[in-house]
Amino acid sequence: MFPDKIYYEPKSLEYELGRFLRNKYRNIPWIEIENHNNIEELRTKSNEEFGKMKRHMIIGVRKTHKYVPNHKVSDFLVPYTSSGCSASCLYCYLVCNYNKCSYLRLFVNREQMMRKLLRTANSGPEDLTFEIGSNSDLVLENTITGNLEWTIGEFSRSRKGFLTFPTKFDMVEPLLDLDHKGRILMRMSVNPEKIIRRAEFGTSPLENRISALNRMCEAGYRVGLLIAPVIFVEDWKEQYEGLIEQLADELTPKVKRELFIEIIFMTYSYIHRAINREAFPNAMELYDRSLMTGRGHGKYCYRNPLREQGELFLRDLIAMKLGNPPVLYVV
Repeated sequence: MFPDKIYYEPKSLEYELGRFLRNKYRNIPWIEIENHNNIEELRTKSNEEFGKMKRHMIIGVRKTHKYVPNHKVSDFLVPYTSSGCSASCLYCYLVCNYNKCSYLRLFVNREQMMRKLLRTANSGPEDLTFEIGSNSDLVLENTITGNLEWTIGEFSRSRKGFLTFPTKFDMVEPLLDLDHKGRILMRMSVNPEKIIRRAEFGTSPLENRISALNRMCEAGYRVGLLIAPVIFVEDWKEQYEGLIEQLADELTPKVKRELFIEIIFMTYSYIHRAINREAFPNAMELYDRSLMTGRGHGKYCYRNPLREQGELFLRDLIAMKLGNPPVLYVV
């Protein structure tokens, strides 16, 4: 059952969403904390506790509201209503420190965040785009808070601007009938099903993700695909060819006409390795010394010749099988 316990800042109960969550999870143990960023009880946990900590939920008030310039799909990365996730992807880039980033943190001062979004959007260029899902998965969060439904409804009042978010989940039914005014862009993250099962624990199957993307597009949302992260497993060519073929078979003609693609190659770190060895001892090993090189700050990335081979392979397949949609960037 999720969550198994809730850590909360008392001030969070002064907000409507905080009171809603207090009532919704009234039968779950609630533990008072001073600061969602520093929970001493959790900081002393060992790596092997990582999976269990994913069952905890943290509720607090977001204090950081600084927008970070971005030059990929969006103009700004926006600190928004959640951070972390209840899923357990072995490579998750949010896992910079297991006892801070493993669990889902919810921030209840959404009205404050929305006011800044609307003010910035309406004072900027027509096509200013805000990434609101860089720190969490908002489709998953929406099943707990309803925040994504609320956000789409509120942002539809904006005269200008767009919101975007990525997801690995298929629970989009509550979004389909919303009056989004064409200002919302959902990007579905995909990988071969075998990699999803082995490395993206707790996320939706590939078939369900494709179906969700089709339904969102049919409901008038702008849509994109992230092939992310590309992982060079032993039979990577066969697996990614199968992925592109499945996309070609199952995406609707409308999606194929409208989508764009992002390609992201996996980065890994010594923190991931340490956690995964103890928390998921039977999981696949993502680090391969023969394929990877250091990137600084304890991170590893694929060596350039292999990465270039992978990029060329994927670009050719995408052009051949999906009608040559734009590939916005490859990193």
